[in-house]
Amino acid sequence: MEKSLSWESARNICIVKTLAKLGHFPTRKSEKEAWFLSPLRSETQASFNVSLLKNVWYDFGIGKGGSTIDLIMELKSCSVKEALEFLKEDMGSFSFSPPQNDLLTKAKLLITGIEPLQHPALLRYLYARKIPVKISRKYCSQVNYQYKGKPFFAIGLKNHKGGWELRNKYYKNSSSPKTYSFLERDSKQLIVTEGMFDFLSLATIDELLVACSDVIILNSLAFIQQIETILQNYERVLLFLDNDAAGEKSTHNLTSRYTHIENCSNLYKGYVDLNEKLKNEKA
Repeated sequence: MEKSLSWESARNICIVKTLAKLGHFPTRKSEKEAWFLSPLRSETQASFNVSLLKNVWYDFGIGKGGSTIDLIMELKSCSVKEALEFLKEDMGSFSFSPPQNDLLTKAKLLITGIEPLQHPALLRYLYARKIPVKISRKYCSQVNYQYKGKPFFAIGLKNHKGGWELRNKYYKNSSSPKTYSFLERDSKQLIVTEGMFDFLSLATIDELLVACSDVIILNSLAFIQQIETILQNYERVLLFLDNDAAGEKSTHNLTSRYTHIENCSNLYKGYVDLNEKLKNEKA
């Protein structure tokens, strides 16, 4: 009798090699990750991510991810048993080997210092984004860090688990653990923005609204499901998600199920997000 493929063995089949077999190849690749045009839907900008360190995938457009098994189940609309059968022949040649420890150490982002925002390059970047320094200093810090052994500095927004979202003119990065940021002020009203500059833009446009509300900055739409239980604790939730396919889908999903959640994207109608509106109107 032919031996069946175990769940654990199937999880160890390389996702990148499996995608290549199915005709999908990365549009860009680094030591840590590979980006693909999603094999699960039609798109023109790659938003399907594969971690080369952990052998897991995440599709930012639909908010789903997982192992090789999960990917085959999504692609083939099949059961676990059918996915295991499909993957069985690839067990030997497609096995996943994680990078050596020295590569993992080299790729790690290390925070080396936190101080008030003051570097001229960061202040110029804020000016270009039309965010007042006073607003930025109230919520953000200057974060000095090392990445791949090289020193960097960025505007940093701390998340609720102690990690940092990092932005400067050239890089968009984050330290572990990556999750959403949560500003609690004992308010019955919650504001939800998608990213750091959406939040800073809203604080620039309506400082009083932000000051009297609790705020969640998602830092990635991937965390929208994690905050859903928090949303239920408020009398009113104001959503300021991007005017793109992923943002509109998440907004519709929440507003169609909860009467206390309001879509506020009309405030920046005609723009992708709040910061685009702010930059154009203050140009």
